[in-house]
Formats: sequence, C-alpha cells, structure tokens
Amino acid sequence: MIEVSYPKILDLFREHLDPKRSESASFLIWYLQNYYRLDRTEAVDAVCDQRGDKGVDGIFVNDNDQTITIFQSRIQQDPKATIGDKGLREFVGTMSQFETADKIQNLIDTAGHAQVAALAKRLDLVSKIKSHELRGEFVANSEMDANGTAYLKGETRVVFVGRQALVDTFISDERDKPVHAPAVFDISGFTATRYTADKEEAIIAPILAKELVTMSGIADQSLFTYNVRGPLGRTKVNRDIAKTIRDKALHKLFPLFHNGITVIAGNLEADKERLKVEDYFVVNGCQSLTALHANSDHLTDNLRVLTKFIKIDPASDLAAQITDYSNNQNPPKPRDSKSNNAIQIRLQNDFRQYYAGVYGFEIKQGEEVKAGTPISNETAGLYLRAFDLREPWVTHRKFEVFEDKYSEIFGRPEVTADRIVLCQVIMEEIEKAVPNIENKLFGKYALTRYFLLYIVREIMETDAVSKQVMTQPEKFVRNNTDRERFRKVVSQIIGDAVRDVNGEIKLLGDSFYYRDKLREADWVKKLAIEIGKTREKLIARGTIKTFSEEWKGLGGK
Repeated sequence: MIEVSYPKILDLFREHLDPKRSESASFLIWYLQNYYRLDRTEAVDAVCDQRGDKGVDGIFVNDNDQTITIFQSRIQQDPKATIGDKGLREFVGTMSQFETADKIQNLIDTAGHAQVAALAKRLDLVSKIKSHELRGEFVANSEMDANGTAYLKGETRVVFVGRQALVDTFISDERDKPVHAPAVFDISGFTATRYTADKEEAIIAPILAKELVTMSGIADQSLFTYNVRGPLGRTKVNRDIAKTIRDKALHKLFPLFHNGITVIAGNLEADKERLKVEDYFVVNGCQSLTALHANSDHLTDNLRVLTKFIKIDPASDLAAQITDYSNNQNPPKPRDSKSNNAIQIRLQNDFRQYYAGVYGFEIKQGEEVKAGTPISNETAGLYLRAFDLREPWVTHRKFEVFEDKYSEIFGRPEVTADRIVLCQVIMEEIEKAVPNIENKLFGKYALTRYFLLYIVREIMETDAVSKQVMTQPEKFVRNNTDRERFRKVVSQIIGDAVRDVNGEIKLLGDSFYYRDKLREADWVKKLAIEIGKTREKLIARGTIKTFSEEWKGLGGK
C-alpha cells in the first residue's frame, strides 16, 4: 500500500522533484505515469510545471476515446484538510478557457510565454475541441468535504481523485523481489580481482560451475528476475554451450572462450578463501547458467566460470544499465530492452492482481507463465495496434511494437490487463471462426486475424452497450461469468463478419491477391465499411441482433 500523506508522499516521486518545479506538478507527473500509464517523457510533457499557466496544471488528449482532460493537482500538508467547493469552482472556471476553439485560441494568444500556450498548440486543441469531449480531473492527496461533493453532483465534467482512490487503484511498477538463500563460493587458490568505482564495488573470480548451479532460483527462473530475457531454449549459442560442457577435455579452458556471468548483489563479502553474496540476481549469463544447471551431471572440478559480482541495489537504475550493457551473447532485441520497463512491470502486476491462474502476461523472452493462458507483450502490442490504434494493415511489422510505436501502443491510460484480456478473448473466438473462411489462403494469413479484430472494434462503435466495452472492459471480462457471456456474444459477431467477408472476397475473383490488399489501409477500411453496412441492413431487417440485444438476452446488464 502506498502512503500519500505529507511528507511521505514526496518519496513516491523524488525523481521528479526540482527547485524549479512545484511539488504539485511533480505529483501530477507521478500520477500520469502510474494511473494514466504514460511513459516518463510523455507524463512530463503533459504537465505545466511553471507558474503563470492560467490555472492549468496539465493537459492530456486521448484520441482513442476523444477526450481532452484538463488537470488540477494539489498536495495538502495537513492530514485533516479537505477540498471544498471553492477550489472546484475555480477549477471549472479554468476549464472554461478550453470550451471552444475561439476561447482556446484566445488563451494561446494571451498566455505569452506560459507553458500552457505551447502545450495547447502542440496538442492541437483548437482543432480537436470540435470533435473531443472536454473533461476535468482534480487530483489531491486529501478528500472532498460535503460542499465539494454537493458541487460536483451538478458538474458532471469534473472527476475528483482523492486519497482513497489513489490508494485503492494503485498498481505497482515494481516486481515482487524473490528472496534467495545466501550463496558461498570457494575461491581458495585463485586471486580475485577487486574493482571499485565511486560507491560501487565489483569482484571478478573464477567460480566452480558446481557451486554456481546451487544458487537459488535457477529452476523457477527467479534468479533471472532482472535479466532482460529468460532461458531462450535451443538457440545455436545455447547448443554450443551445452556441447562444450559435455566435453570434459575443454573444462579447464572454459574461462578462455566464455564471456562469463554477471551477478548483482545487495551484499558482497570476500576474503582469500571464500566469497559470499546475498540478495543476488544474475543479469548476464542466464543462458549459460541454465545450460550448466541442465547438464549438472557433466560438471567437473576443472570447470570454472569467470564471474563478475557487483555490489549494488538490484532494483536501482544503475543495475538496470549494467543489465542492458552486459547482454551481448545473444544480442538483445527491442522487446528485451523493454522487459524491465515500468509500463510492462505494472501491466504484469495488473494481470497477477486480476487474472491470476487464468491469464498471465509474459514480458520477456523465455519467461515462464506458471498458470493460465500466457499472453506475450509482443502479441498484446499487435492486438492493441489493430484494436485501439486501428492499424491492422501493419501488424506484420512486429519490430515497431517496441520501437517507434511503443509509447503510442502501451503508454495510454486504457492499456490495462482488462483491455488486453478483452482482445485475447476476441482473438480466441476469431481463431475458432477462421476455418469458416472460404478462401483458405486468405484465412490462413496472419494479417487476416488482425483484420477481423479491427472489424469487431468497428462494429462495437455502433452500439450503446458495446461502446462500454471500450471504456469499461473490466465489466465484460474480469469476472468469469461475464467473460463467457462476452465470448458468446462476440463469437456471434465474428461469425456474421466471416460470412460477410466470404461474400466480399468472392466478388474479387480468383485474381485477388490477399497479401498486398491486407497491407493497404484504404482497402482494409473500405472492406470494413462494406461489412458494417451489410450488418446494419441485416439488423434493420431483424435477421441478426445487435450487441446490446445479444448481451441482454444472455443476462448481461
């Protein structure tokens, strides 16, 4: 549980505190990172952290649900203090500056060098206010009093987020750190090299492989919690390592051609005879140590591994940097570099809180989801690109998920475990329906599944109840009964869509080249529109039911 009373609340966002930035602005940056799930840069960019910003503390534009949110943040030092109607009325007055394009333009023209002017221009508020809904969010580490509560009953555009809401809805971006028994290594007869840099200390020594494989956490992978990857299986590098381990004639030479292992440890002690580590994790050498562990029967007293032990807080930024820089045996991919990212860890914790044993979120290669259906973050990214960003025609470019499109895909408030599970359930039903596609080559093509996911999204935009799926997915998939009800409804929608797809594809004739067409945004959009029109006609004739009718018919509310 987090502590939001003053001054303990400052510990939550020490990294953002600065003499030139108010505590309230720092608080808002932290709030946007943890509750709106923005990455650090986007959170900072959304906040006006200087004085003279026309009463505006921050602005966030959500193009997905077409909203413009104006923020006011406040930190109360007195634990008994509350927010009354006066502060809320002033905030509503601040919001009035954004009600029309003319008012926003006037704000920009009269704000001078205030950050709010630059922010309004960068977010293109003059144009977007015509299509987006204006809303306000007042964030505080205290609660409202009766006057404030009464006032907001008549001001539906403003949401108040107070102390209890902050505590109840917080999802940590930190891992549950496993506890490993201390490990002791015999280094007698060898000279350990000690290196000190500032406050950090490192010791490099040839360690017996027999002792390395006794470290806690190899079998359950918890030893590699902070590594960018888990065991990668039978890659060429791993096969070569295993081959070397089994060749006992090479054991003495092992340190000459092996890159070694890097261990970070909260505590490190060494003398001429022994080396002891506590609170330790392997951040480089996961593949090697896994191979050694799997081939324990082949280890001899001649097989030693050069091991670098670094005394450092495993959860520190420097430890993360060491992890990134030291991984080079199997070159890390963009996805690997995001495995320790706060957004991914928070999502994984989100899954553990709400879907334990049902669905698990895999955020790095080789990671094992111990119970439930695994969903990799790469797969989730492709889901979100087709469903949220409405770009199914580029889902073959997987590398973009963790490169240029990363923040746009994952760094949004609506990206939660609920939303990813929602997409997963839809895709599970799409997989069942794909065999019914008459053009088998079209049906087998990977982009077709994301095309159908996109069609489901477009269909849901036309129905009052299904629109709630976009804004409140937890009501449809978090509870098992609701999830199975949703599955039945979406299965019907997909079945109808597949029949329509069959009809449209048949009209294109035998020369239809599906690979190129599924990569053409205009063609995909046009086909989706045609399928939508066909569905509307069938609903009007009473041939098929709307999402609302299907949902309510199954007992949904």
